[in-house]
Amino acid sequence: MTYDSDILIAGGGLNGPALALALAQSGLSVTVIDARPAPARAETGFDGRSYALAIASKRLLTAIGLWPAVAGQVQPILQIKASDGTAGQGAAPFFLHFESAEIEEGPMGFMLEDRHLYRAFLNAMQATPGLTLLSGETVVAQETGPQGVTVSLASGRTLTARLLIGCDGRGSGTAARAGIRRVGWGYGQTALVTAVRHEGHHQGIAQQFFMPAGPLAILPLPGGHHSSIVWSETDTAAAAIQALDDADYLQVLRPRFGSFLGEIALAGARFTYPLSLSLAQSFVAPRVALVGDAAHGVHPIAGQGLNLGLRDVAALAEVLVDASRRGEDIGAADVLERYQRWRRFDSTTLALGMDGVNRLFSNDNPALRLARDLGMGAVAALPGLRRGFIRQAAGLTGDLPRLLTGQSL
Repeated sequence: MTYDSDILIAGGGLNGPALALALAQSGLSVTVIDARPAPARAETGFDGRSYALAIASKRLLTAIGLWPAVAGQVQPILQIKASDGTAGQGAAPFFLHFESAEIEEGPMGFMLEDRHLYRAFLNAMQATPGLTLLSGETVVAQETGPQGVTVSLASGRTLTARLLIGCDGRGSGTAARAGIRRVGWGYGQTALVTAVRHEGHHQGIAQQFFMPAGPLAILPLPGGHHSSIVWSETDTAAAAIQALDDADYLQVLRPRFGSFLGEIALAGARFTYPLSLSLAQSFVAPRVALVGDAAHGVHPIAGQGLNLGLRDVAALAEVLVDASRRGEDIGAADVLERYQRWRRFDSTTLALGMDGVNRLFSNDNPALRLARDLGMGAVAALPGLRRGFIRQAAGLTGDLPRLLTGQSL
């Protein structure tokens, strides 16, 4: 069988480009098939869509050479505060407070806008030998055999490779065509996403308020006077809020946001997306592997979705590059099973953990409210436990792939 590339990656969001760069830089030929026109996304203006990158994710971006291109556009997360809250009543007396000084590695994370991160990925892909980006193309069929995989594109073109990797999100066509089923459930919640400008300086502090309808995250952006908002409400309430004009939308947000940063004003576009849990029953199939949301779509509590995907990227890249160097067939079942063993338990555990936290906090049961407030107070009073939470959120625990430690492959 002849191959157009060693590896085909369906999906060009963020995980797909990160994986493609790691693989191509290690000598494998890669084609990324992205349904969206790349330049349009790279050239967008400020809209507030941002990611909280863990320390381990920063190390991966450094190892693949991307960090220098975005280092001047990040906002370090210096502190994290989390508490129970009720709109108009402020935070509960017990809360969690994490400071970057409690770990040696520096800031606990970094806020980075989608437009800056994607543009850096696009530029790097275009400059990397052995990496081809097919923009505006969609996979409509795939066929696997003993020696490789063939995909058909909507344009009528066909491509062959040793392995197909699905980075195509929760509704992954790659997974569906491979016969991989999913389990999951909706939360009856919708996330409202926007950005605000505020009078006070955020001081690099990320805030998380757990309110009965769902959590509200206020995440610091560069410059000190802008923050990204991820605000969860019931589906019905979120639809009604999103339908309001900007002035009325802000009126609903203000009592939830509070006055700790002074007056606020909308500063970015407004988005919504439904919240659910979606887990693939297998991360691999013959000649197929899944990464990121294609494998596990999680609740956005703690902003771990992209970081979880980059952990997949680091593990799969290491498995495939090491197998290639040993002369193994990178699409063979035993090679792909190494990736599944490495990532499936960790991903599922974290996804279910975030599911449990959301269920515990997204209610106004007085007994549960008292228990969780006392629990947060206890964690706040125990430095060792608090430090453990920080290191876990920063991606510094567990069996880390080389890229997540900052080492190249």
